[in-house]
Amino acid sequence: MESADGQRGRDVGGQRRSPLDVIMNQIRRKRSASDRKPLGRFLSRASDRTGIPEDGEPEGREDRRASSAGKPDPADSERDVGWGRVCVFLQRFGKKADSRSLSLAHCDLTATDLLELATLLQFLPQLEELDVSWNDLIGRCLRALTSHLQHVGGIKALRLCSCRLNADDITALGEALSCVPLLEILDLSWNGGSGGALQGLLGKLPPPLRELHLVSCQLTAADATALGGMMSSLCRLCVLDVSCNPQLTQEVDSGGFGELAASLRHASSLSTLRLQACGLTADCLDALGGSLHCLPSVRELDLSCNKSLCGGLSRLTLHLAHLTHLESLDLHLCCLSHADLEALIQVLPSLTALTELDVSSNKEAGAAVQPLVSALPLIQMRRLPLNSCSLNQESFTALALAVPYLRSLDVSWCKVVGGRLALLLDALQPSVILELRLSSCDLTTDDLRHLAAVCRCGSLSSLRMLDLSYNGSVCDDGWSSLFSAGGLGSLEDVDLSLRPLTRAPCSSWLPALLSALPRLPALTRLAVRRWTFSSQDKQQLNHRLRKRSVMLEWDPDSNDMTSSCKTTNQERPEESHPEE
Repeated sequence: MESADGQRGRDVGGQRRSPLDVIMNQIRRKRSASDRKPLGRFLSRASDRTGIPEDGEPEGREDRRASSAGKPDPADSERDVGWGRVCVFLQRFGKKADSRSLSLAHCDLTATDLLELATLLQFLPQLEELDVSWNDLIGRCLRALTSHLQHVGGIKALRLCSCRLNADDITALGEALSCVPLLEILDLSWNGGSGGALQGLLGKLPPPLRELHLVSCQLTAADATALGGMMSSLCRLCVLDVSCNPQLTQEVDSGGFGELAASLRHASSLSTLRLQACGLTADCLDALGGSLHCLPSVRELDLSCNKSLCGGLSRLTLHLAHLTHLESLDLHLCCLSHADLEALIQVLPSLTALTELDVSSNKEAGAAVQPLVSALPLIQMRRLPLNSCSLNQESFTALALAVPYLRSLDVSWCKVVGGRLALLLDALQPSVILELRLSSCDLTTDDLRHLAAVCRCGSLSSLRMLDLSYNGSVCDDGWSSLFSAGGLGSLEDVDLSLRPLTRAPCSSWLPALLSALPRLPALTRLAVRRWTFSSQDKQQLNHRLRKRSVMLEWDPDSNDMTSSCKTTNQERPEESHPEE
């Protein structure tokens, strides 16, 4: 029997416990730890969450279990918080976080955004690609970003196109390039304010660099000299693009472009050289030709849009034979003379790897098609655009010999095509051609009917791009027959636009187009500018395209912008193309 003192002790400060409570308490004390394990397992998740030990379990055991699981690493917690900040930052611009690739192009970044991005780079140690192109407001502030590049030393591609960078930005970039020793691609194109500032990169470009893009940077002759000084240290450079820099060639004899051309012999790995619209002259070709024998790896050479080359191409063709791996040669819009074309034709048999030759927009080329085709390795040719070349009937017939092998056929702005399209279409090999451009060719209704027949035969089953714009002389029956034919299941882009300042109703052939749309699953762009639509026509077209990602280019009424498709009424550059 319990003593009176013990009984009084239990009664102090509370109600007296019932006999049932006493019995249950004794039972709990007698339970072994093994009896409690099933319940402990059942409640383990909750107890771990709350940190409260299970019934009868010593607190020390709970501490041991917590220590065995390991405490959270503060560094890991900081990285998690940092990654969360990165995700929140990118969500503001509608972007998803990727630990290896970060693209904020066309995001209207401000200087403040750039600074915030820079502070987040420490949480992206695995970053390999960084693109902040087409953000005009970050110019003059690039140092805010470059001062943090040490956190992303593994970057392999850095793109800063069209950011209004100036000389100070280029200098800041040059100072930071030592932090990214693995950089392979650097694109500073479309930064006009960087002209004259390439000295800031001299001796600082990392040796692994494989691509350097400086398109439309207003580069000067001093930049050409600086660029020439970089070539000897860039032994792995594969792509050099300095297109659209007309001041680059102002000084040829006294340094400038001459020094750049001479330095190219050190870039033995160069595979792509683009000098489009650089103001090249015959003297420039002389300087460039001297280095070609040291560039056996060149596969693409772009000299297009250099009108001052007229009469001087022979200075280069003497050396072109050294480019035994040349696959693409672009000479469009160079005002080539008959003598230039003759010099080119003489060297073509030596270019055994050639697959693409562009002499378009050179009117003299129209009379040289026959010898040109005869000198080409036709079996391997993939592109031979002859748009705006003043083709005559003889040259048009000669072109048909190359058509069976071409992946792209462009004879736009050649009026001789009208009424003779069948000659080219009958030469097509089934499922070979990918692009067919027949803009402003004076096509007739019979031409469209023949095109429809070729579609039915399956010869155009691989066609992705079809340009029939500016052919307003085709009757409604021609358009209807084309869309009713089928056989264009791979078509992605089709242009049926009329010439500016012209209008015509489309109600007669629109039903055929609407019926054809389900058989065009790959379609992403449909251009029908200047065709007039009734309200019902618009509703029907919108209804057929409402659930498809098709860019519809037409001329909607100012109050009729309810289409679920993306519409635009901007003129293309080629719409201002001069008549031949």
